[in-house]
Amino acid sequence: MGNSPVGRHLGDCALLQPERGVGMSSIRPLRIGVLEGDDIGHEIVPASVRVASAAADRAGQPVEWTNLPIGRSALESHGHTMPPGTLEALSALDGWILGPIGHRAYPDVPEAINPHPILRKHFDLFANVRPTRSFSDIGCLHDNVDLVIVRENNEGFQPDRNVVAGSGEFRPSHDMSISVRVISREGSRKVARAALQIAQTRRKRLTLVHKNTVFKLGCGMFVDACKEVAAEFPDVEVDEVIVDTMGMRLVRDPQSFDVVVTTNMFGDILTDVAAGLVGGLGMAPGLCIGRGAIAMAQATHGSAPDIAGQGIANPYAMMESTRMLFDWLGHAHRLDTAVRMAEMIKAALESALSSAETRTPDIRGTGTPDAMEAAIVEHINRSL
Repeated sequence: MGNSPVGRHLGDCALLQPERGVGMSSIRPLRIGVLEGDDIGHEIVPASVRVASAAADRAGQPVEWTNLPIGRSALESHGHTMPPGTLEALSALDGWILGPIGHRAYPDVPEAINPHPILRKHFDLFANVRPTRSFSDIGCLHDNVDLVIVRENNEGFQPDRNVVAGSGEFRPSHDMSISVRVISREGSRKVARAALQIAQTRRKRLTLVHKNTVFKLGCGMFVDACKEVAAEFPDVEVDEVIVDTMGMRLVRDPQSFDVVVTTNMFGDILTDVAAGLVGGLGMAPGLCIGRGAIAMAQATHGSAPDIAGQGIANPYAMMESTRMLFDWLGHAHRLDTAVRMAEMIKAALESALSSAETRTPDIRGTGTPDAMEAAIVEHINRSL
């Protein structure tokens, strides 16, 4: 990954940081974009910003927030779900928070596009880091789960990101549809390297998930590329699991996995399975990373229009994604104040999850999102 950071284990997930021995620098502002998205995004993204702002104030880390329109509200106010100038504005920032996108409900007009694959491709955010961790008393199916699935982000079967022009899906006749999957050696190497760097700082175990028994060329190339890169990490133990077996083993013995790397579609499915083990999609954070220091916080779940505005949406996944963003940026820019921010948010989130009064109903709580946010901010404000 060139000059990009190497991995670091933070207990509940692994992110990337500058090479060991490189010291932190003086404080500088972090420029962060805020894109609320759709439906519950208008609730959980502002809450995440308020939590991060409290931690920034406490840690002494200046943050310059830039609100940018995106999604259905942007279509109504600017005539496009990703208005012109958005990519240029984001290019000037250190990172951003992207709320959930409800693109399936967008009207069928050319200006109503799904923004997030464009963001991933434009900024080459090729790895989607999705940690899964179990907590006590919230309805987890297993205890002691602590794994990270690193999903390739810009290739695979998804037709909105696997070709430069046109679509990876087409229908040559009324009764036939064809979907193309794109696997490149370079794309596989990049995501493998990110996963290996993460594994190197955790329990030094990496699992390659694929289906080369059937997709001999596509998955075969992915596996070969991963093994080529793995040779550079002799301290990491590497094994392989066929994707259907992986689905079974995630349900049966998720504790046996540390870091998992897989292709785009397989990763999309397996991370939802993993989330189901630890309380649901409200407990599924994510961070999109690439070659450089820029990163995008994006929770795994969708926009949940069925519960929007009811005051029951679980903000954990978005808040944890935001925490991951500041941890990444703190290490990438050698800002110990930003790293301290992330540590404060982590401790406050864990404290809020430990009490039913400050947990949302989806994770066996009696509290509200506002109560959860208030408890988190209060805990941060008491931090030393």
